[in-house]
Amino acid sequence: MPTDTPQPKFVLVRPQMGENIGAAARAMWNFGLDRMCVVAPRDGWPNPNAVAMASGAGRLLDEAQLSPDLPAALSDCTYVFATTARPRELTKPVFSPEGAMKKAAQLIANGEKVAVLFGPERAGLENDDVARANAIITVPVNPAFASLNLAQCVLLMGYEWRRQIEQVPEEVFELGKADWATGQDVEALVAHYEDRLTEAGFFFPPEKAEGMKTVFRNLWSRMRLTRADVQLLHGVMRQMVRWKNSGTD
Repeated sequence: MPTDTPQPKFVLVRPQMGENIGAAARAMWNFGLDRMCVVAPRDGWPNPNAVAMASGAGRLLDEAQLSPDLPAALSDCTYVFATTARPRELTKPVFSPEGAMKKAAQLIANGEKVAVLFGPERAGLENDDVARANAIITVPVNPAFASLNLAQCVLLMGYEWRRQIEQVPEEVFELGKADWATGQDVEALVAHYEDRLTEAGFFFPPEKAEGMKTVFRNLWSRMRLTRADVQLLHGVMRQMVRWKNSGTD
């Protein structure tokens, strides 16, 4: 059975290739979506090519709703989006993928049943299909090559849906097994380098030494170091001093 997670139904209208249906199922399951409806597939149903392509998402195909036509597929829906790249002579609101899935999330949260239509691979949705939708979704693609593969379009909508229902940080930093260096760790590292560089005559001439040290310290503060980084840099300086004192050319 499909999960209980509130979500839109993805409706594949007259899909032509089983491989694309399977790839669409896989794309849906990547983002936790499992409400698939297949409308009048060209090569019949079930389709072994779809199963092979779905990989670990075969369950979606087993549980997919099979409808003879679009009205039957949309019989339980209260709001419908149609994905299309072609201009239409129809007066409808046009959403970006992000805006559409934001509205879908709001509607579903209010108890409505939402569907997203995806057209067949050759030419996409027909005007009669789009006329049954409440709104259009258009992807800002290259106008000279606007056609998206069926599974690509499903993947894009699934991604935007996931963004609406889950907090996704814009950036995370994986520390692995390391910890961030503390202020004390960095101070000890700076002192180590300043002492050795002073001995080497780096801070010259004397009247510019304090300014150079300030710039040098500022360099360290711009870097976020881990304790492993600090230990490595201490080791680098120790080895350089050993090498110099050994008299090696």
